[in-house]
Amino acid sequence: MRQESNVKLSIVFLNFNRLTETRFTLEHLEGLIQHRPDIEVIAVDNGSKDGTPEFLQTQQQTWLKTICLPTNTGIAGYNDGFQIAQGEYIFVLDDDSHPVDLQTLDRIIHRFETQSKVGVIACQIENPQQEVVRSWHLPDTNQVSHSIAFVGCGFAIRRELFEQVGWYPREFFLYQNEIEVAIRVMQQQYEIYYDPECRVIHRQSPVNRSNWRRVYYPTRNTIWIIRRYFPLPQASYMIFSRLCFGFVRAVQAGEWKWYYRAVKEALWTPIKPQTLSPSTRRQLSLFWKQNSLWHQLTRNLT
Repeated sequence: MRQESNVKLSIVFLNFNRLTETRFTLEHLEGLIQHRPDIEVIAVDNGSKDGTPEFLQTQQQTWLKTICLPTNTGIAGYNDGFQIAQGEYIFVLDDDSHPVDLQTLDRIIHRFETQSKVGVIACQIENPQQEVVRSWHLPDTNQVSHSIAFVGCGFAIRRELFEQVGWYPREFFLYQNEIEVAIRVMQQQYEIYYDPECRVIHRQSPVNRSNWRRVYYPTRNTIWIIRRYFPLPQASYMIFSRLCFGFVRAVQAGEWKWYYRAVKEALWTPIKPQTLSPSTRRQLSLFWKQNSLWHQLTRNLT
């Protein structure tokens, strides 16, 4: 059971062998929240070998908690940070992302405080030049609006809701965990809102971004989601489409072994199907189009 706390917002980020990025993120956050007792930062290291654990262990700050895990557990490492978070709301970053300003954090708190049905706030993602980075996960608009999902390097969620839906799915390890969480949030009758005034810079460090991971995890994890939430024959068509997309990516990357492994695990891992409500199915129409060969070939994604 969590202890009572005055913390409203817990900022959690995960590092793996990117000490320079972790230093930058912590220095930036310190400048924003060092005089804010209602905001805490939790830095989780995922078994790094580059000196990050040693660095974090030297950080003695009242606003900062650190966790150093012995091995790399993928996105499950975030869950260790989520579980010790004292805030009512959790703001999730990558080690190479940071909020533009304190206004972003205050706006997140205010929206949660005043809109009880908002479960997730998806931030606007920008590059270091402060240009908007567009993604199908977010609406292509400069207005506050409903969103199908969020981007993992910059979003906020009610802690109680996050715990209720089971945090990040540990079995995913990497990629597509945001979509799984978004669906679970919809099932709990909460809304996901995109707020372009909540701004996050994603510095997009190239370190540890291997090609095989971009073949293996998106193929496997997306098919798991399709198998869980979509009925036949729609699921069969979506799986076929996803296999085609994965095949093209494997050709481009030359990662045949990882594609074969992804397909094998995607199709043979036991999955318990879940029936979605009609309203949730409608909300996922964009996900369906992203995993439809016809829609991708014709670019009919609206």
